[in-house]
Amino acid sequence: MTLRYLLPLLLAAAPLAVSAQVAEAQTRLKTAVTEVLAVADRTANRGALPEKLRPVLQKYVNFDTMTKRAVGPGWKQFTSAQQQEASKLFSTLIIRSYSGKFTPGEHPDITYKPAVSLGADRVDVPTSMVYKGSHYTVVYRMEQMHITDVVIEGVSLVANYRSQLDAQYKKGGATAVISSLTQSVSRPQ
Repeated sequence: MTLRYLLPLLLAAAPLAVSAQVAEAQTRLKTAVTEVLAVADRTANRGALPEKLRPVLQKYVNFDTMTKRAVGPGWKQFTSAQQQEASKLFSTLIIRSYSGKFTPGEHPDITYKPAVSLGADRVDVPTSMVYKGSHYTVVYRMEQMHITDVVIEGVSLVANYRSQLDAQYKKGGATAVISSLTQSVSRPQ
């Protein structure tokens, strides 16, 4: 077959690939939420919840990408060891903060809205959520089927941390960022 005949076939298949990617992202997010809630329900000790949730969240969240974006342009100046340390600390901070929002046995009422393809391997999955009587709009940004940002009520988790970590980087480079993350992680919950 020549390219002239293949091109219409390829273009016709593109929307199917995009819709499959969108459906897969939404299914993956629902699976992640179900697993997280199941772990939260089985964990009576709230202090143990962050470590119980860590393996589940690491399966679905790309903490390296989140950390890189939260640090901003200075990330390129980090050594490999500093990048690993910053990612480890940042993931601990996010997991601890996230797990602190749970009350075992109480589940949010989540409505999954149609996911939107943003291009190659990028999908936004918008949701509306009611938890403990409060309403929230939450958009999960996914790349290559992993969560890379969470936008709650229009505020990006990554952008929020970026304003803090970028300022730390400008003050003292990678050492200042790692020191700030270490301090945040060492504070009692």
